[in-house]
Amino acid sequence: MNVNKLKENSVFIISLLLTLIFIVWGIFFTDLLTKVTDTIYNASIDYLGWVYIGATLFFVIFSIYLLFSKYGHIRLGKSTDRPDFNTASWLAMLFGAGMGIGIVYWSVAEPVTHYTTPPYGEGYTIDAANTAMKYTFFHWGLHPWAIYTVIGLALALCQYNKKLPAAISSVFYPILKDKIYGPIGKTIDILSVFATVFGIATSLGLGALQVTAGMHSIFGAPNTLPVQLIVIVVATVIFLISINTGLEKGIQYLSNAAMIISFAILLLILIVGPTLTIIKVFFNTSGLYINDFVQMSLRMRPFGEGEWIASWTLFYWAWWIAWAPFVGMFIARISRGRTVKEFVIGVLIVPTLGTCIWMSIFGGSALDMVVDSGNHELATYIKDNVSLAIFTFFDHLPLSSVLSIMGFALVAIYYVTVADTSTFVLGMLSEGGTLNPSNKIKMTWGIIQSAVAAVLLISGGLEVLQTASIAAAFPFAIIMIFMCYSLLKGLQSELIVQPINKSHRTVVRKTMPSSFKNI
Repeated sequence: MNVNKLKENSVFIISLLLTLIFIVWGIFFTDLLTKVTDTIYNASIDYLGWVYIGATLFFVIFSIYLLFSKYGHIRLGKSTDRPDFNTASWLAMLFGAGMGIGIVYWSVAEPVTHYTTPPYGEGYTIDAANTAMKYTFFHWGLHPWAIYTVIGLALALCQYNKKLPAAISSVFYPILKDKIYGPIGKTIDILSVFATVFGIATSLGLGALQVTAGMHSIFGAPNTLPVQLIVIVVATVIFLISINTGLEKGIQYLSNAAMIISFAILLLILIVGPTLTIIKVFFNTSGLYINDFVQMSLRMRPFGEGEWIASWTLFYWAWWIAWAPFVGMFIARISRGRTVKEFVIGVLIVPTLGTCIWMSIFGGSALDMVVDSGNHELATYIKDNVSLAIFTFFDHLPLSSVLSIMGFALVAIYYVTVADTSTFVLGMLSEGGTLNPSNKIKMTWGIIQSAVAAVLLISGGLEVLQTASIAAAFPFAIIMIFMCYSLLKGLQSELIVQPINKSHRTVVRKTMPSSFKNI
């Protein structure tokens, strides 16, 4: 391979080498890996937790500003472009990539765990139940979707309007100009790939735990590490096959199937579960979430221990940021033809509302089982067996067998969808920003990220997954702050190409309702 070829593939080669070094480290020096990730985790929380707190709140404010700004009419692409995917498929794909596995994994376990061990006050009380739902909304609401909004919009603008490569470094063209093609740009792209591999590995690890738990619940299979590793191997083979079907077929069809099953489960639980309680939980928690939004967003413990915030809020913020390059790149890829306002509504507002409804139905029903009946043993069991939580929850509802099979199918589909989309994005990131990466590169990353997930599970399970995710995410949190400034500069220059005028206002008014009428 000549020097020019090495330079051209430097992002792929270096990020692949770094990831392989980590895998070897995890296999042969497991204790050392755990010790190092713990040290980085503690340092991140003790000294730099405030960066995550401040940055994520800023992303929310920035996203809302974009929604009402003078840039709302700007179309991603040419002014004559229209969306490649209908709005229902678009929302299904971005939701599946952004939260698919996580929302199934935590929707029962998190509210119940907060109920037993609340961020403040006494556990196993009515106040603890309300606080539990409020913080569940908080962790899965506007903050994560604002992170995705910022990076997705910045990437879409540089790809479709500025005609730059589909790479994270391209976002900084308004600031760095041609330096994005040099060492600075390469470093940003390598960090993005590295953060993405760890972010995805975290979710694939969680997914493997839950698929195994589902097999244990439905088929009686052992819920052990060897079975979890077999699940990862089988899932890898399946999604490597589906990779070849491309974006327009495999990923879209899987996302649509996952969304249909999700709606079916939601409707079923709403009907057979505590319907009135669910409705009350949604309205009550929405009010608490809106009322306490700023206080929760800035909450830290300067005096005393802040273990709860570190274990939950800071972990989530780091997790979402670790996922940001992957989800942002994927959302950008499927969003050509939409206006900035449409994009922000679709990526920030609609998923937040959908997530709150999902959490009200699952979390509200689960809390109804343990709070109203005083079933503390069930709450403790769910808290201690997180990967089994959703199947334990189904066991206490009518039509439990049907719900368990549908839940297992949903987890399996989300697992394959996330693996599929992540290999697609890693291929784009490491192959010079091409919108259609080669199957060879995608399959390489598919095998690598599954190996990372397996190594992390072998070396310590969920705890190491969490600490590794936080360690890998921090540099990218800083990059995203500068990304906002660069995005503003890019939008400002785009006003010259797509100025605000009467005809644009007319186009926006006509396209907005039609785009969302088929949700």
